Amino acid sequence: MSAHASWLAACSIWACLALLGLAWEMALAPLRPGGSWLALKVLPLLLALPGLLRRRRYTFKWSTLLVWAYFVEGATRAFSEPGLSARLATAEAALAVAYVAFAVAFLRARR
Repeated sequence: MSAHASWLAACSIWACLALLGLAWEMALAPLRPGGSWLALKVLPLLLALPGLLRRRRYTFKWSTLLVWAYFVEGATRAFSEPGLSARLATAEAALAVAYVAFAVAFLRARR
């Protein structure tokens, strides 16, 4: 896979992860009706997005460490919550793993 395709996939997945987190906690399956403060979990994702879009290697490196926190949250909530929330958590965990795969592919291609 080319560096450009890996970069595009990684950035797209990162944006989807942020949108999923926001939609999940504000509308789809919030902890409390009307949304919850847990929506603030997307702030680190939004802070990294400009560096990812500029193809900064350092941002890709530290973001692959950060994304594991989202994987852990997704895996934990997938097994501990029922219904839609569990499906959203599974999607979050899957997006986190996919991001790591494409980010590593991008970093390897840009060596």
